[in-house]
Amino acid sequence: MKVLFDVNTPHPLKRHLPEHEITFAQDLGWSELRNGDLIRAAEGRFDVLLTADQNLRYQQNLRGRTLAIVVLPTNRLREVLRYVEDIRSALAALTRGEFVEIPRK
Repeated sequence: MKVLFDVNTPHPLKRHLPEHEITFAQDLGWSELRNGDLIRAAEGRFDVLLTADQNLRYQQNLRGRTLAIVVLPTNRLREVLRYVEDIRSALAALTRGEFVEIPRK
């Protein structure tokens, strides 16, 4: 699965998702793109956007999108690592355009 890490997603998480092809928004020069523009740029190139933006659902109209979105409960690496299995499960079960929030434990 082709996964785009948003600028707020901790880079070291990549090591825990070796089964996925991961690209960082920064590496594409997309650091300055905000939610709507980032989603539009990623659609068609990636299967999923992994982000820690808790307000994304409320800021964007996600209807009709083909890009799946997974929202992490935090962007703090130490805490995110507690959710690795939840993240893996969410990625494995995703369908096109689906929006999933990893719940806090």
